[in-house]
Formats: sequence, structure tokens, C-alpha cells
Amino acid sequence: MVPRIPVSVDLVVLTVRRQALSALVWRRDNPPYEGRWALSGGFIQLDEDLPAAAARVLAERAGLPGAPVHLEQLRTYGYPDRDPRQRVLSVAYLGLAPHLPTSTEVHMSWQPVSSLLGEMAFDHRRIMVDGIERARAKLEYTPLGAAFCPPEFTVAELRRVYEIVWGRALDPRNFHRKVTKAEGFLVPTGGTTTRDGGRPAKLYRRGPAVALHPPMLRSLKE
Repeated sequence: MVPRIPVSVDLVVLTVRRQALSALVWRRDNPPYEGRWALSGGFIQLDEDLPAAAARVLAERAGLPGAPVHLEQLRTYGYPDRDPRQRVLSVAYLGLAPHLPTSTEVHMSWQPVSSLLGEMAFDHRRIMVDGIERARAKLEYTPLGAAFCPPEFTVAELRRVYEIVWGRALDPRNFHRKVTKAEGFLVPTGGTTTRDGGRPAKLYRRGPAVALHPPMLRSLKE
């Protein structure tokens, strides 16, 4: 007899709030792991595929219907003891977005990831760590750093995203040179803003590039 194993979708949704990399989580109020932080998730329905399940969980369980979240599959977690109640496979998705609103679900809240990397429910700490590292790597090789920014942004605002996600300070001049020379990364809008303070700064939007040439490697000295 072929065993039937439930399959769930769990979401690592990251954004920048109050100058900190933050994740959308909820504190469990029932066993197992009562009182611990958990990711939003849900079981896949029989009539939906994985991307549709992730989108549904984002809207219904995470409480972000219609939010401009970039969702991509992170990895699958299937070791036997990940849920003490039953054998469950989890397909995790990573969501990246600019400053997002408060969830419509009252039990969900944005928490700095630095406060979540202690004990979490199930294997959610492992999933969270994998999601954070994927996000950091994405900023090296793809233009998804702009996914944390508003539609029009300055180079300083983009640099601050990199600093928050990578957890390190970057040299402003070198960063400006790299991002403006990366083919297809940024497109000038022709406008300026003084919201950074000081002299008017040029506004950019995300360009058509899907990969950065050259990449923004964290290992490079600034």
C-alpha cells in the first residue's frame, strides 16, 4: 500500500520595516510548540498546483491579499520528524517585497528576523535561515534588491536595502558605481527627490535585467 503523506506550503515572507529585515510570523496558541513563532502555511488542496497554493496561503493565511510580493519556491522539507503529529512534506516559498502593510489577519505580525532565530515551531527556524540566505544570495546575482524598494527609488535607498539584508555597511561611492554600471539594473526616471536629505538625488526604477552583470558579490571589498 502506497502511504499518503500530506503536503503543505510554508511561506518565508521578508520585507524591510523600521530599518530591519523582518518576516511575517505568528505565535502559536496551541500544542505542539505552543507559544513559539511560526511561519504562515497551509495544506495543498487537491485541485491546485504549488504556485496557486502559495498564492492562496499568502492571501488567506498570511493576510496579504493582492500584495506585490515576489514569490519563488525555496526548497522542500521532508525529514520524518519535522512534525510530531504526523508525517508532513513542506514545500517552502520565499516572498520578497517592499514595505508591506499590516496583515489583515490579527494573529500575524512583522518581526525582525534577528529576534526569530532562536527556537521556532517545527522546523521553521531552518526554513527561515534558508530563506534569509536565499534572499542574500539573490541580491548578489539578480536585481531583486529592488523588490524591497518602492517603484521609484534612489541609489541610497537601494544601498540601505543591501546593508539591511546583508547585515553590513557598504561604501556609498563604490555601491553607486556598481549598481549604475550593472547592465539593465537601474533605469533613470528623470526625476529627483530630497527625501534622502541634502541635495536632490536622482530617482530610478528597476530595469529589465534578470541577472546582474557584473554581480554584487558580498565577498568583494568595498
